Amino acid sequence: MHRKRLLPLFAAGLVLFITACSTSTKQKEKPLIIGYVGGFNRNIIETSGIDPHKLTHINYAFVDVKDHRAWLTNEETDTVNFRLLNGLKKINPDLKILISVGGWTWSKNFSDAVLSDTSCRNFAQSAVDIALKYDLDGVDIDWEYPGMIGDGNVYRPEDRENYTRLFRDLREIFNEAAAQTGKEYLVTTAIGGSREFLQHTQLEIAQHYLDYIMLMAYDFDGTYDNMSSHHSNLYSPPNMPWIYSGDVCIKNMMAVGVDPSKIVLGIGFYGKGRVVKSTENNGLYQIPVPVRRWLGGGYSYLKDSLVNRKGYVRYWDDVSKAPYLFNAEEKAFITYDDEESTRLKCHYILDNNLAGIMFWEYFSDWKHYLLDVINEVFSE
Repeated sequence: MHRKRLLPLFAAGLVLFITACSTSTKQKEKPLIIGYVGGFNRNIIETSGIDPHKLTHINYAFVDVKDHRAWLTNEETDTVNFRLLNGLKKINPDLKILISVGGWTWSKNFSDAVLSDTSCRNFAQSAVDIALKYDLDGVDIDWEYPGMIGDGNVYRPEDRENYTRLFRDLREIFNEAAAQTGKEYLVTTAIGGSREFLQHTQLEIAQHYLDYIMLMAYDFDGTYDNMSSHHSNLYSPPNMPWIYSGDVCIKNMMAVGVDPSKIVLGIGFYGKGRVVKSTENNGLYQIPVPVRRWLGGGYSYLKDSLVNRKGYVRYWDDVSKAPYLFNAEEKAFITYDDEESTRLKCHYILDNNLAGIMFWEYFSDWKHYLLDVINEVFSE
């Protein structure tokens, strides 16, 4: 072959090489930052307290499940809140607003709603209809939990397959809508972190219909009512491998075949606690007293009012990478996330190529102490 013929081929190859290199070195998109905003108490949301530049998504909680349909129990306030939340897009046009269906209290009727092909399709259509009517961006399913009793739920073995079918139907119906509107719609879910949840679902199949899967890596302490433990710890103690943690749950999800790029790590913007019988180990992993007393609150309150104040001392568990408060005089233990633990979780997300972070609930940290840390790390 003549040299003149080789030169164009060489030049073309060089262009392809440069293009490939520029693509491979292209800066990755910033991780998702998803905040749940509660409207279930018939409250009008003070959107002036929400900074839309610090979020990629807002999940509006919650939409009920009633008579085999997605149901706006608080329609009068819900519809106002949809309008107010959509108004935040004037500040951040890239912000996505989803409805979250279910939650701990309103998951009682999921099993009935998706029991047959017809009922499941009709339920999915009803959820999509709400999103389309109010110009929202998708549906988040917060079924707590398929195949398990949860908060007095109806549940069945068939929930395992029907959970998957629900996402398939949502995806198909949204695709049909997208063909008409030209808009992309999201289908997501919030899941429990237990091994039992994975046994009662088919996440390895369901993930194909989902844009992302949000791991509720908090409230772990409720699993161990016989002792005071962390509720949102990143790691489990090696000498207590039965204790759940964000890391354990994510590894379990990957073990069943879930793509890590679809996993969103959830954290709690609140603290919760127990009164315990002993001051040993500064209250951590101690036996609680029989009578429960409410302790805790949102992080803005904890930071401003209790951390190293009023007898509460802040301790750091370097094994679990989690803080906690303990009042030795009152034997009061509070577990929570703070700036240090949140920063470590953000780096964990980056190191493991997860989709992003999610938190419950936005106004629990109304001063943005934790949200600012999240944005700082993800902007580094």
